[in-house]
Amino acid sequence: MLDFDLAFLYGVETKVLNQAVKRNASRFPSDFMFKLKKSEWDFLRSQIVTLESEDGRGKFSKYLPYAFTEYGISMLASVLKSEQAIKMNIAIVRAFISLRKFSIGYTKLAEQIRLLKKTAGNHDKKIKVIYLALERLLAEAERKKKWEGRELIGFKIKKNE
Repeated sequence: MLDFDLAFLYGVETKVLNQAVKRNASRFPSDFMFKLKKSEWDFLRSQIVTLESEDGRGKFSKYLPYAFTEYGISMLASVLKSEQAIKMNIAIVRAFISLRKFSIGYTKLAEQIRLLKKTAGNHDKKIKVIYLALERLLAEAERKKKWEGRELIGFKIKKNE
């Protein structure tokens, strides 16, 4: 996200956000944030409708904006002092805790699936044998039902009387 969007979300001016970043530069390594290049910013601006204010000046700063990764967004929430930033920081901490709890449950579920797969792996052949036997029994029952109550014609063998 860009610095001016985050400033809006955190309830501070872009200038205040950038000052806080500069004061805490050690908390924002390159995988947390970076400054857009002029070509990137020009391309981005061409995609955004630029609104003009009442005094005729454009909406955007003459300075190249900073772009923040999810790590930088989280760090900003802990660096800024606005009420919204504090609420966002609390929400982020709660989200991480929820994800941790979910991952613990996921690990247990994955282990159960592995065990089930291990024990059920040999059952496939056995289930196929049972299925074939049931099919044969059903076919035999159908054949017997078809001739039930009818007198068979043809050569008959008398049983020992």
